[in-house]
Amino acid sequence: MCSIMGYCDSLADEDTFKKGLDKTITRGPDATKIIDTGRGLLGFQRLSIMGLTESGMQPFELNGNFVVCNGEIYGFEKIKRGLKSRGYTFKSDSDCEILLPLYKEYGTDMFKMLDAEFALIIYDKKNDEYIAARDPIGIRPLHYGYDKNGVILFASEAKNLVGICDKIMPFPPGHYYKGGKFISYRDMTEVKEVHSDSLDVICTSIREKLIVGVEKRLIADAKVGFLLSGGLDSSLVCAIAAKKSSKPIKTFAIGMTEDAIDLKYAKEVADYIGSDHTEIYMTPEEVISSLEDVIHLLGTFDITTIRASMGMYLLCKAIHERTDIRVLLTGEISDELFGYKYTDFAPNASEFQEESKKRIRELHMYDVLRADRCISVNSLEARVPFGDLDFVEYVMSIDPELKLNKYNKGKYLLRHAFEGDYLPHDILYREKAAFSDAVGHSMVDYLKEYAEKMYTDEEFKSLSASYKHAKPFTKESLLYREIFEKYYPGQGEMIADFWMPNKSWKGCNVNDPSARALSNYGDSGK
Repeated sequence: MCSIMGYCDSLADEDTFKKGLDKTITRGPDATKIIDTGRGLLGFQRLSIMGLTESGMQPFELNGNFVVCNGEIYGFEKIKRGLKSRGYTFKSDSDCEILLPLYKEYGTDMFKMLDAEFALIIYDKKNDEYIAARDPIGIRPLHYGYDKNGVILFASEAKNLVGICDKIMPFPPGHYYKGGKFISYRDMTEVKEVHSDSLDVICTSIREKLIVGVEKRLIADAKVGFLLSGGLDSSLVCAIAAKKSSKPIKTFAIGMTEDAIDLKYAKEVADYIGSDHTEIYMTPEEVISSLEDVIHLLGTFDITTIRASMGMYLLCKAIHERTDIRVLLTGEISDELFGYKYTDFAPNASEFQEESKKRIRELHMYDVLRADRCISVNSLEARVPFGDLDFVEYVMSIDPELKLNKYNKGKYLLRHAFEGDYLPHDILYREKAAFSDAVGHSMVDYLKEYAEKMYTDEEFKSLSASYKHAKPFTKESLLYREIFEKYYPGQGEMIADFWMPNKSWKGCNVNDPSARALSNYGDSGK
């Protein structure tokens, strides 16, 4: 990961700017650079992944135009060759150096051309304006706000803007900002053509496209590792990578000392694919003592996101401290596409599809936010194969009738697609356990017990009533909100609401986001 920031006016105060940028130094610990464009400031903090030499340092400049980008552009070599044939020269091996030539050739049309995870800010000297953009899923973070004079600022994280902007909001994925407006250039939930092919044809496409998505993300000049929970999604990513790698991949798993559900399954997968596997254990004391730090780094009050971040943060912390790995592949975004435990209760295909669209649109506030922050705060980069744009577009266009759980097994299409020798059959068809539960059911219980001790019933009722947006509904949610407000005062609207099952569906009107609260949890997490 890297960190970017832009203060889009010539009156920008450099000391204020630098203090804001410094809040995310862990995203880019290798080097920091701030430049004055003549009409404002651009800042960049670098984590060297592609083009490791000094020549790959940003901001890049071309004829008075500047760009800073936190991104990974897949297939940039082909684009670079085409630009060279048009007379452009390059000084580095950085994928992001192609952005200004692309902008000169295509303007804002360039954004829909990119196969990338990115957030960027461009200063266009000719038109004397700033342009910002974010990838269609929001895998790379970007926020914006306005200072007291109405000047817009952009930054990788909300914490960069706290104290400068009154209201901070996430930059909408799949949009670019130009001329004071946010303009959509790609909506991943828009279905242009519904695929109603046979099950085998669809599953073959799923398999082939996910394999390509993993392959793209194995390319890096820095060392690559893998988060392996033992669940279906991360196991598939690891299995594909293991087949494509000439030497054993490095996998990492975490669990509670007393009742980690997934460690045994992660080891089974690791043994099967022949990975160099590391297990990390966390204690109840570590969970509680890390809670405030985790909420601060996340910038959210959402229960599900915080619970699931505890293990991920501690695992990434261990990887950072004990290894020289800089890139991690993860299994996020599969559930939003193929279904959660609660989507088994979807009344029909249309409602399943609408729920999937909602989850994809909001990913940047929940699972994607979790993966980015837990990994980047430990000076690592996250790559998400299930978020491959071609893969997401294809799965969203599959006839939702086929994605309903008619097979007595959730996510059947994905499982069926990888039947064969990718994974042991019991892993491929294992019931899903939520990550926050799978690191150990006791972890969530410890958090709940800790929150219960913090407030009397009267205090809970009184304090909860003071919040109008996303009102806390349990003592746990109140505790998280109060810690959030300590670091992000008055910024609750950054998060749309609590991630919860669709309460309008029969069987989903529960008061806890864990799949354990659902009647169909069954053998999940055993």
